[in-house]
Amino acid sequence: MTMRRNVLERIAAALERIAQPVARPTDWCSSPAYVWDGKSALPIAVLKTTPLDQLRGIVEQKDAIYTNLDRLASGAAAHDMLLWGARGMGKSALIRAAVETLQAECPGSLALIQMAPDTLSSFPALIEALAVQARAFVLFVDDLGFDAGNAQESLALRSLLDGGVMARPANIRLAVTSNRRAIVTRNADETQTVHERDERDNALALADRFGLTLGFHPCDQETYLEILRAYTDPLNLEVDEAEALAWAIARGSRSGRTAYQYACELAGRSGLPL
Repeated sequence: MTMRRNVLERIAAALERIAQPVARPTDWCSSPAYVWDGKSALPIAVLKTTPLDQLRGIVEQKDAIYTNLDRLASGAAAHDMLLWGARGMGKSALIRAAVETLQAECPGSLALIQMAPDTLSSFPALIEALAVQARAFVLFVDDLGFDAGNAQESLALRSLLDGGVMARPANIRLAVTSNRRAIVTRNADETQTVHERDERDNALALADRFGLTLGFHPCDQETYLEILRAYTDPLNLEVDEAEALAWAIARGSRSGRTAYQYACELAGRSGLPL
C-alpha cells in the first residue's frame, strides 16, 4: 500500500509540474495601461509617452481628444474616436499622452488597453470583464487596416460600435488610428466588381460609426521646425535648420516622427537622453 501511494504521489507531482499554470484574474483597477492578447491582459506598470504639452502642430486634435477623454473619465457621455491621416503626425502619441495627463489629474479614473487588430473577435469577452469595473477604459487599436476580402474583423468592430446584440457600457470607448479615412484602400473605379464596391461601402460604414473623427495631415516647414524645437529646447540643443530640413528630405517627409528622430540624433551627439 505504501509503495502504491508513493507511486501515485510521484505521478500527481509530475502532472502538477507539466500542467499549465492557472491564469490569475486581471486586476483592472491597478495599472494605468494593459495589453490585451485576445484571452488575457498584461498589466503595464508605467505608461511612458511624450507629454501632451510637448506635442505640437496638432492643437485642434489635442483639444478634441483631451476633452472627449476627460468626459469619459468623469462618467459623462463620450465618443468613440477615429484618428486618420498621415504617418508620423502623432495619432498614437496623442491618445497615450491624453490618457497619461488625465491619469495624473485624476488618478485611477481612466486606463488604456492596447489591442492588436487580430484580437477584435474577442471584444465580447473583454467588454464583459470591463463592464463591471468602477473605472473608464479606452480600447486602443493602433494602425487599423483590413486585408481585402477579410470582412470578419471589420464586421466585429462595426457590431461593437453600434448595432450589436451586446450593449456596450458607457465606461468603455474606442480609439482607433488608421492611415486612411476609409480604413481600407480606396481604389473605386468603373471596373470594380459589385463585391469590391460592397467592401468599400462596408469600410465607409465602419468609419461613419465613430462620433469623433479627426484628420492628421503632413506638416509644413514651419510646423516641422516647431515640433523639432519642442524636443530640443528643453535640452538647450542648437538646431541647424538647413540640416534639419535635409534630414526630413532624406526621409521623404516632414512629420512629427521625423522631427523626433532628428532631435534624437542631436541629443545623441551631445551625449544626452531624449
